[in-house]
Amino acid sequence: MLTKRIIPCLDIKDGRTVKGVNFVSLRDAGDPVELAQRYAEEGADELVFLDISASEEKRKTLAQLLRRVAHAIDIPFTVGGGISSVEDVAILLDNGADKVSINSSAVRRPALISELAQKFGTQCIVVAIDAKQIENEWVVHLVGGKVPTERKLFEWADEAVSRGAGELLFTSMDHDGTKQGFANDALRQLAERVSVPIVASGGAGTVQHFIDTFALGNADAALAASVFHFKEISIPELKTILRNNKIPVR
Repeated sequence: MLTKRIIPCLDIKDGRTVKGVNFVSLRDAGDPVELAQRYAEEGADELVFLDISASEEKRKTLAQLLRRVAHAIDIPFTVGGGISSVEDVAILLDNGADKVSINSSAVRRPALISELAQKFGTQCIVVAIDAKQIENEWVVHLVGGKVPTERKLFEWADEAVSRGAGELLFTSMDHDGTKQGFANDALRQLAERVSVPIVASGGAGTVQHFIDTFALGNADAALAASVFHFKEISIPELKTILRNNKIPVR
């Protein structure tokens, strides 16, 4: 059985790490490079950096920050935010990123997924999906969760994978920042539909939530932010408890 991954997520705004609830009410969580070093030392398997203002403000993720991170850590990291072209991805990968995460731009122009997968390989293309339940359907949202679309979660996941997504990062907007647990029913359905790894995001609050998303949601990786940033859960302790619950981790 493949080992499950623990992935701290650093939402970046104006060069600082921030964290909100349901995608709003942001508060400062520290220097991203210092946090990245801490997580690497504590045993995080990967990191995700999301420039949460990039799509909205039409800015590109800062290559300078990536170079600092790449020099500071020795674990893989993914970068997302404002990516809309082959050129954008080339810059990010050249500056140290291992994978890129695309969201709004992929929904607006799905062919982008295919273009990036053909150019760089599926292994480094992550399609992030932000969705919330509206009238019992999971509706895909864009621009940091601000804009609802006609897309539905499961059909969009199918298409993204068929076009070359090597991984899906699903964030439940209903669960984000609430610390009430992951959207395990939706995660399980995703895992049953597609052949690529699923990263669970949105709702981590306790160690039990991580156990549940691996055991009940069939997630391949669990991503969280505030519980790690503010030291509510320690990664070494989390991994020990997961092992004790027969969940394979590195």
